[in-house]
Amino acid sequence: MGEYILIFLVGAAVCSALIPACRSLALRMGAVARVRSRDVHVESTPYLGGIAMFVGVGAAFLMASRMPFLSSYRSITSDSLVILGAAAVICAVGVIDDIFDLNAMMKVAGQILAAGVLVLGGVRMQWLPWRNGVLALDPATGIVITVFMVFLCANAINIIDGLDGLAAGIVAISASAFFVYAFWLTTDQSLAKATTAAFVTAAICGVCVGYLPYNFHPARIFMGDSGAMLLGLLFAASTISLTGQIDPNTLDNQPGFFIVAYIPMVLPIVALGLPFLDMFVAYTRRTWQGVWWFVADKQHLHHRLLQRGHSHLGAVMMMYGWTALLAYSALFLGLFPSWLTLAILCAAIAATLAFVIFTGRKTVLPTAERTPVEQRTP
Repeated sequence: MGEYILIFLVGAAVCSALIPACRSLALRMGAVARVRSRDVHVESTPYLGGIAMFVGVGAAFLMASRMPFLSSYRSITSDSLVILGAAAVICAVGVIDDIFDLNAMMKVAGQILAAGVLVLGGVRMQWLPWRNGVLALDPATGIVITVFMVFLCANAINIIDGLDGLAAGIVAISASAFFVYAFWLTTDQSLAKATTAAFVTAAICGVCVGYLPYNFHPARIFMGDSGAMLLGLLFAASTISLTGQIDPNTLDNQPGFFIVAYIPMVLPIVALGLPFLDMFVAYTRRTWQGVWWFVADKQHLHHRLLQRGHSHLGAVMMMYGWTALLAYSALFLGLFPSWLTLAILCAAIAATLAFVIFTGRKTVLPTAERTPVEQRTP
């Protein structure tokens, strides 16, 4: 555990230390989030927080390669280089978008390119849990699923990044649950394949925690697409490196309780359940309205919470709570598999949903006023 804690601390410290420099760089280069009608922020805010996140991840990966335990696995060194290379590609695409505002198709092309780096480096889907064993995937299918996972995670986190502190907090909570499960598989189940997911999620948690003090409401910097797509790729890579590597029979402590066999695949999806749900609803809504799926609007989940009368901070904290409930529900189900656990968790989720539906009052979001970014306090 000590090595993972150090990875977390290095990622947090490096990311936090570089944020002021990234903010200054964004102001000089004009990489600034101007106030638009669909935005919630009321002052122009600099982007490029993703650069600090990337350097923090790189420092954490470098630290992992020097650790006695982690460096003993050759897969850790090779996987970290591949994942870092893919992260560099997608972060660079995000930086270009933060500065020049790329169109949606060019960003998708960048995501596919980054996924291609993962595939060429051997980090791709090879198996899926299936009944009482695993289902081997042919190379073409594995590549398609890998690319789809990167696209899904990158865009889901990008969409949820609509309130100060929201995306980084949700990703940190989700990654922490995934880390606990991967660490348990490494130590309790002696599954070396889980080490990659464990140290990647530890690094994700670190950079998010290092970034949050500068992004919490009112934000002094945004992660931009460079950060959102980076976090999405890292989460996808940790999922890909773990999913399908585990024989379900070694985890099923309750005969007939088939759900446990799918926890390695279900946990990361459930952990990011809110971003995935928001993205699915947004794409469906826009398609139904006859517009392209990438045309932005102001009808996301966080917008609806504000419209129901919740404060900016209240909406963020509520979504943190939902994420923790979903992520740790799936985690507990994996660690303590039983029908009783499943029933309790379903009841807790239902009660939380009912509380949200019947609380809050509808209100009208205020129109954002433009404020020059130079007037913000550093």
